[in-house]
Amino acid sequence: MAAPPLSRLVLTHLLVALFGMGSWAAINGIWVELPVVVKDLPEGWSLPSYLSVLVALGNLGLLAVTLWRRLAPGKGQQAPIQVVQVLSVVGTALLAPLWQQVAPVAGQDHSVAFLTLTLLLALACCASNVTFLPFLSHLPPAFLRSFFLGQGLSALLPCVLALAQGVGRLECPPAPINGTPGPPHNFPERFPASTFFWILAALLVTSAAAFQGLLLLLPSPPSTPTGGPGPGLQVGAPGVEDEEEASPLQEPPFQVAASTPGPDPEAHRLRSARSACLLGLLAATSALSNGVLPAVQSFSCLPYGRLAYHLAAVLGSAANPLACFLAMGVLCRSLAGLGGLSLLGVLFGAYLMALAILSPCPPLVGTPAGAVLVEFPGPLTPAGPSGTQAGPSSAAPSRLGPPGPRESTVV
Repeated sequence: MAAPPLSRLVLTHLLVALFGMGSWAAINGIWVELPVVVKDLPEGWSLPSYLSVLVALGNLGLLAVTLWRRLAPGKGQQAPIQVVQVLSVVGTALLAPLWQQVAPVAGQDHSVAFLTLTLLLALACCASNVTFLPFLSHLPPAFLRSFFLGQGLSALLPCVLALAQGVGRLECPPAPINGTPGPPHNFPERFPASTFFWILAALLVTSAAAFQGLLLLLPSPPSTPTGGPGPGLQVGAPGVEDEEEASPLQEPPFQVAASTPGPDPEAHRLRSARSACLLGLLAATSALSNGVLPAVQSFSCLPYGRLAYHLAAVLGSAANPLACFLAMGVLCRSLAGLGGLSLLGVLFGAYLMALAILSPCPPLVGTPAGAVLVEFPGPLTPAGPSGTQAGPSSAAPSRLGPPGPRESTVV
């Protein structure tokens, strides 16, 4: 079969990357925007703790997808993806005008609209993990790398947007000689949070449009994945790379036969122990990066100023996809190396936890050194768990590649 034109291949890779960009862009955008909205919402410094719980509750979206597949088998893979994309676009678009709306709950004011829409977006983002990848299962392996690249962009693009937005600050004018200093000058962000959410919604619309473009460009996928690439999309001649990952989402027959436990019970026991260690490392690093550290980040960073909090949140989110991209070429498969990466993340995380415990008066408050020391562990803490999480995925019999940005961290 003749290979498709180069322009068609490039366009397909671009559309797949844009499609993957919409997986976790909404939640990533909310996290990097927290330093801007936290000053206007009644939850204050406790807002990251609320968001950690809401993102965890977003895993209920996985149950919804499971029920869909059980109650409507063979209905295709397009409908769940389109539902996820509609929820993401609508939820982000509603955040723009409604994020400041406050309502009393149990006698206290709460940002009901912001929290409710965040839960909606968390459900959609978690469901994207089990809806986007099955759609790509009938494509050649090369397109899966473009999808992971797009998932990295779902974290990097909101970070770039947040850096361009900046963070507001107050500056006191110099006091005149023998006079009373004037009122402080307020320097707001370059554009408000509403504009940030509108731009984020536009990115999600672009991702949804890329999916519709893929539906027009690619042949109709089978109702159930067969494990083989779709017709007309063979890229290159079969070679060593094709033999190594002929089916990245499903185990080919020769791998299934090779992975069958041998007659040696000792070897099987060692493999089981290794798998248990890898799963334990994955669980520990996920708990650290997805739950503990994001919940206390405001307490550890805000005493050093909103700029320090802003940079720590943005650089922390940017470090994770960069670590995942690095892991695609430099994989660590040894338990000693993975344990070292986990220990590195735990040490930096312990430092941030100590700052949170000592808040609002941690060491070196009000000094440039204190701000630098709180920003330095921020990017390195998620980078360690990211490398750890990419390692177990590479050690699995059927390697999917490094985890998506928000699958690894929400810092």
